[in-house]
Amino acid sequence: MSRSIEEELESLRARSLLRRLREISPDPEAMTVTHEGRSLVNFASNDYLGLASAPFLAEAAKAAIDQYGVGSGASRLVCGSRPVHRELEEAVAAFKGAEAALTFSSGYATAVGTLSALAGKDDVLILDKLVHASLVDGARLSGATLRVFPHNHTAKLESHLQWAQNELKDHPDARIFVVTESVFSMDGDRAPLREIVALKERYGALLLLDEAHAVGVVGHQGRGLAERLGVSDRVDLQMGTFSKALGVSGGYLAGKRTIIDLLINRARSFIYSTAPPPALAAAALAALRHLQTDEGERRRQQLVANLKQLAEGLPHGITPERLQSAIVPVILGEEERALSAAAQLQESGLFVPAIRYPTVAKGRARLRITLTALHTAEQISRLTKALSALR
Repeated sequence: MSRSIEEELESLRARSLLRRLREISPDPEAMTVTHEGRSLVNFASNDYLGLASAPFLAEAAKAAIDQYGVGSGASRLVCGSRPVHRELEEAVAAFKGAEAALTFSSGYATAVGTLSALAGKDDVLILDKLVHASLVDGARLSGATLRVFPHNHTAKLESHLQWAQNELKDHPDARIFVVTESVFSMDGDRAPLREIVALKERYGALLLLDEAHAVGVVGHQGRGLAERLGVSDRVDLQMGTFSKALGVSGGYLAGKRTIIDLLINRARSFIYSTAPPPALAAAALAALRHLQTDEGERRRQQLVANLKQLAEGLPHGITPERLQSAIVPVILGEEERALSAAAQLQESGLFVPAIRYPTVAKGRARLRITLTALHTAEQISRLTKALSALR
């Protein structure tokens, strides 16, 4: 080897890019974590509605353990499929306005399995530059021709679609896919979804929309941005996770029945994975049902109120143009500066880890603040004051 493992680690350390696991003890109901003996307010969780600590989710999981045991024992195609898996998929499909849905062990497995199953070497995948790493990995694994358009730049997207349509004119069976997120995980902004839907229809493409950070937060009963904009029936593939606002874990893909049937037969991350534990499927089903209740709406409205307080209290110079989600980035540039800011906030009793390359582009290191329905007005006030005091 031309370079040792130790040298690679030292290179990461020298560039302020070395990561280490943090051991924390969470108190989800109080939105705090204990780290290195200190209690810190947690502003890093994706548990936007505070459902991870909800007693009714734990009760649903416990009941499923009593009925089915802890593990599934095999993949879904062998003997691991349980009635609760089917019930969850039927509920997801109804929630997303789709014919059918398929669940996976994680959002990552959903993205990788879906794109590598549906696209091949004769196809073209066109991705927003800021889509999640799992979508990039799935696109690469597919073997399709890849094109990337600048973030939310619909003119460049159309240029790529024109190129793809012309390139494939002699290949009538080839597919063109557009891949984007509805709410972007690091910037918290929304895709211009109506324009993207119109473009994909104009050029005969299929659209995969990742709603991971929108479901539970955006749209009627938290059904996502596609529902909010009235285009759900025009989005071919709706992907999401149970690990953000739903407070559990796992992922799903919703779409036409034929697409789901093809994924069951071709998505390697589905075929060759042990089925998700029935307890997690039961908890996800309980969370999905909760989104559609008055209490679910109360949680969403509390999150909106918390975001309003944060927006009004952010110091001049780091206020986002418009809060579009529960994700609020404070972009600081260099990795060292982001690490220093995170350390200062930790000294103030706040947990906001620095986000660095390769999660974000070089020179775009940041604090990624996330709010939940469980944060208190006092906790948010402490955060805005600490941000104002950053050096």
